[in-house]
Amino acid sequence: MKYYGTYRLVKSEDLNHHGTLFAGRMSEWFVESCFITVAKEYKHPENLVCRKVHEINFNEPIRKGNIINIESKIVYTGKTSLTVYGKVTKGDSDKVIVDGFLTFVCVDEHGVKMPHNLKMDEPSTEEDIRLLNIAKSFRK
Repeated sequence: MKYYGTYRLVKSEDLNHHGTLFAGRMSEWFVESCFITVAKEYKHPENLVCRKVHEINFNEPIRKGNIINIESKIVYTGKTSLTVYGKVTKGDSDKVIVDGFLTFVCVDEHGVKMPHNLKMDEPSTEEDIRLLNIAKSFRK
């Protein structure tokens, strides 16, 4: 699967008491971006629910005026679940400053799990293999 991206400008209302991006705001944007990625591939966003935020790692502060890029892609598909990896970079840098994994589940109109019928290609890069192995470890 491919990466989908979203850009955000960090504004005053997004900051915490330290003057850096509030983790709650970043988490909101992160989950939204991952949801959009799954919705673009699955095509039926009305049938998606976030099942679990496995982790979101904050590696360095983000400040007012920074433009961040949130990229995410599906890295694992179960029968009814889809696990997404997301990463955040700042400006034109490739340095990952936030990253993590979320799992979404497909449900019918009654909230009962249902198959999504998406198929992933075999991982072809070292990064894809690493991300797949991490996603599989969450299933244990």
